[in-house]
Amino acid sequence: MGAQWKAKHKDLAANAKGKLFGKLVKDIMIAARNGADPAANARLRLVVEQARKVSMPKDTLDRAIKKGAGLTGEAVNYEHVIYEGFAPHRVPVMVECLTDNVNRAASDMRVLFRKGQLGTSGSVSWDFDHVGIIEAEAAAKDADAELAAIEAGAQDFEPADEEGVCVFLTDPTDLDLVSRALPAQGFTVLSTKLGYKPKNPVDPASLSAEALEEVEAFLAALDDNEDVQNVFAGLGG
Repeated sequence: MGAQWKAKHKDLAANAKGKLFGKLVKDIMIAARNGADPAANARLRLVVEQARKVSMPKDTLDRAIKKGAGLTGEAVNYEHVIYEGFAPHRVPVMVECLTDNVNRAASDMRVLFRKGQLGTSGSVSWDFDHVGIIEAEAAAKDADAELAAIEAGAQDFEPADEEGVCVFLTDPTDLDLVSRALPAQGFTVLSTKLGYKPKNPVDPASLSAEALEEVEAFLAALDDNEDVQNVFAGLGG
């Protein structure tokens, strides 16, 4: 399933593009706090490239940058919060939120985790590695993901899924460097972000079909929350 959980079925994500834009706008505003010029702000450059790849309107993109950089006079008060716990059947989960209301986010997480178990700080994170995550697809027929990972300086890679998307994993500090190097190795970068990779993922085959559906429904409900940016689950591919 990769380093980040994603809904397998498109019908689980209503208004998927609108939700994606909303999450990207938050990422852009947070990144722009360190400067409105993508050329001088690596974090902003990565998010802006991702926004362009999914065809975010230029006005939306520019407005998010200006607002985040404080150029519009509007306050941006998003806080980054991580919640840890377990989905049903003891599948470990890391939930990354960007919220303008920590109390609301905490309340929502307590409700959502009633079908699982909300943990304390450190209760689950020890079982995940903090990594850079790059999604990319081959731009050339002879592109070799393993060779590309070595040449670009990635720590590891996951072979292409059924949609042809490979995942390259990096040290957090190397995310920008590796993403810039991959195009020369025949890969088009689709998205980049920091996230969490499970060290000991639960094998889906060890769960019944009903149990796996319960886990998927739980993860989808988390992902649908307005404050949630990313859901990282300890579930194998």
